[in-house]
Amino acid sequence: MGICIIARKCKLKPKENREESVISIRKHIVMPRSTNPLVISRVVGDVLEPFTSSVGMRIVYEGNVEVVNCSELKPSQIINQPRVDVGGDDLRTLYTLILVDPDAPSPGDPNMREYLHWMVTNIPATTGATYGEEVVAYENPRPVVGIHRLVFVLFRQMGRQTIYAPGWRQSFNTRDFAELYNLGSPVAAIFFNCKRENSPTGSSRRR
Repeated sequence: MGICIIARKCKLKPKENREESVISIRKHIVMPRSTNPLVISRVVGDVLEPFTSSVGMRIVYEGNVEVVNCSELKPSQIINQPRVDVGGDDLRTLYTLILVDPDAPSPGDPNMREYLHWMVTNIPATTGATYGEEVVAYENPRPVVGIHRLVFVLFRQMGRQTIYAPGWRQSFNTRDFAELYNLGSPVAAIFFNCKRENSPTGSSRRR
């Protein structure tokens, strides 16, 4: 938070035949623009409410391609499900992982928002997705139009839970899902961008 301090001299009424000056301070609170990539990219807003990340999560695709916020991955790099490592310090703590696309079928007309690509539940802390229960099998993203955001979201469960697969992948809603299963706010989220591999330069923009 930035603070601007402006000094101004103020004349007071005469006291003991002389003027005294005092400095009055006005503090203006300046709210900086967010540097959080999840906010800048509107993942917070389109998919999630504001939250505080509290658990480590590492996502690596085949070929040692690690996912970091704002990275761009090609469809050919994400054919197979990635390795997802979850932090924490107690094996008894369990997590749910989802992967969604809020830009399906196109960023300009996301009428399938959100498209659910993957769901794994009951992942013990300090392990990875392979130790959880795959509720919805991984479906590799294959965007056709524009740049799509692919968002991994991690929730902490209250305990071991039975979470059911939705009837369909399209029109999934992360907020409603979290509320239905009492998952609360996310504890971690990471996203990457993806577009059609042979997409011409002119259509590489999000639209």
